[in-house]
Amino acid sequence: MLSSARHQGETRDAVITSLFKGLADHSRLSVLRSCLNIPRCVSEITEVTGLSQPNVSGHLACLWDCGLVEREQRGRRTYYSVPEPRVRALLAAADDLLVEVGDRVYVCSRYHPEHQT
Repeated sequence: MLSSARHQGETRDAVITSLFKGLADHSRLSVLRSCLNIPRCVSEITEVTGLSQPNVSGHLACLWDCGLVEREQRGRRTYYSVPEPRVRALLAAADDLLVEVGDRVYVCSRYHPEHQT
């Protein structure tokens, strides 16, 4: 247990930072989005995302370890899904926010050094 509210806040911020770092990987986000609405197995996610099977499997392991996806065994295949509605809500909120600030985020030289002027 943390000894002070300040440390609790710092720990919470560190965990939130880790969550967003995990979602900041383009491939991992593609894997997550691919099984957002329907459960998919690795081969289906590979087909949808265009990523290699080892890459998809690695991202799914990370997402599963963090509790962002669930897995269900069906015969010899494992299907991955995103049952937590707050994950969907977080991605929807990001999409909504990008309607307003997406152009600025895209050209931000802090996020995209190639866009420096």
